[in-house]
Amino acid sequence: MNNKTNSLAAALCLLPVCLPLHAEKNEKQQGDNERPNILFILSDDHTSQSWGVYGGILSQYVQNKNIRRLADEGCVLDNCFCTNSISSPSRAAILTGRYSHLNGVYSLEDGLSPDSANIAKALQEGGYQTALIGKWHLKKRPAGFDYFYVFHDQGEYRNPVFKSAANWVDDSEGKQGETVEGFSTDLVTDRTIEWIKNRDKTKPFMMCCHFKATHEPWDYPERLKDLYEGVTFPEPASMMEFGPEKSGRAFEGRQLENLGWRWETASKAPDKWWCQYPELPFSTQGMEKEAARRKIYQKFIKDYLRCGAAIDDNIGRLLNMLDEEGLARNTIVVYVSDQGYFLGEHGFFDKRMMYEESLRMPFVIRYPKEIPAGTRNRDIILNVDFASLLADYAGIGAPAGVQGTSFRANLKGETPSDWRKEMYYRYWTHHDIRPAHMGIRNERYKLMFLYGDRLNTTGSDETPTTPAWEFHDLQKDPYEDRNSYNDPQYAGIIREMKAQLLELRKQYADNDEHSSPRMREIMEKNYW
Repeated sequence: MNNKTNSLAAALCLLPVCLPLHAEKNEKQQGDNERPNILFILSDDHTSQSWGVYGGILSQYVQNKNIRRLADEGCVLDNCFCTNSISSPSRAAILTGRYSHLNGVYSLEDGLSPDSANIAKALQEGGYQTALIGKWHLKKRPAGFDYFYVFHDQGEYRNPVFKSAANWVDDSEGKQGETVEGFSTDLVTDRTIEWIKNRDKTKPFMMCCHFKATHEPWDYPERLKDLYEGVTFPEPASMMEFGPEKSGRAFEGRQLENLGWRWETASKAPDKWWCQYPELPFSTQGMEKEAARRKIYQKFIKDYLRCGAAIDDNIGRLLNMLDEEGLARNTIVVYVSDQGYFLGEHGFFDKRMMYEESLRMPFVIRYPKEIPAGTRNRDIILNVDFASLLADYAGIGAPAGVQGTSFRANLKGETPSDWRKEMYYRYWTHHDIRPAHMGIRNERYKLMFLYGDRLNTTGSDETPTTPAWEFHDLQKDPYEDRNSYNDPQYAGIIREMKAQLLELRKQYADNDEHSSPRMREIMEKNYW
């Protein structure tokens, strides 16, 4: 069934950006004891290197005036991390407040059970009106939302298929739903604005506005097609790392050449590829390997930043709407990506690994009533903490079984004395170029154990890889350019961190019950 975006949603694109006279009056009428609304904006793969507020070689090129506005009016988290750097598992951790081994979403092929306790259900039971619009990517019917309008599977950038309660089928049952003409980032914002304006105004709300951007294939609306025309972007210092020999890293990684191969393959048969890339055809045939890698990188960054610019446009529309509706003071606005992404560092693209570019979740939050404007926080915050934070603001109990902790006090500059000093990470999906691994990161050091076995994880290679360790001193080696695991000066620190890693596994109940014989065999060898 094909439908054009309804006239109301289309008309919202033309809303003036000025603040109506009645908005200030409405905002002043809101009581300071009124429970806050929540606008939770989630993007996909929109990595910190491309936000501008985290510095980096691309910071002067990023179109980010609205992300900067949020940063100027709220708090930026400098050390927010995911617990499993891949989309579906991270989204499940955000909703449930639990690690993958407890929420049941280990890999991209797993779905979140509608029976799972989650923050939407908790807020709904606590008197909130809840809604979800855009990318879901958890395969089964969303639970805890009064209203949802989500993409089939990952969604498409252009003319995406949306599913609602009225036409829901699980992703495994085929591609069904309503096709809406337009660009996905704009359409999600249209529907978000429409819902907020027409909500039940007797209740506080939580709106989850989830963009597909900046996920591959990094498409962008026509209005941005000339952005960065003629620009040559600076390259990461480690971009010409073609293998692990120099750095001593323990895995090959997904290198930029694979992205070039994807573009060339799609150029030959675009209708047979899984997605539609912009600005094809593309080829590096006959080029020297360094020149070819540079050509791949330049196209990649141009597409990626234009895709990200559409997010920033729409964050601006959402912030203006809150102003116009008199909702800004009493609405918590979160903007976060589900994980990071490699933009040519180490010669990589994609995510999944525990390196900083992939591990870090860029995160900004604004709440004028409570969070000091223009602040930054360096505490270690995890995606499993988000549900507890939102429950805390709403004055309700966190979802059952949460493993995270509210960081409300941290955002006010009042970090508890017993706040965590290290974090536990586990990536379950196993491939030879990106082995399954676990690790610990503290304020200075990172230790990774690449155990290299699929165990029972869906979507993994059958053949194991030889277990290996990586260690990085993030103070001396912030870009993780060398594996210092065998450096004698760190032997004592590594020994201590191995013990701490085992303690974190116990703390988070990650005991590999589903694969204990095989994992016990790996762990009992001399790797510890």
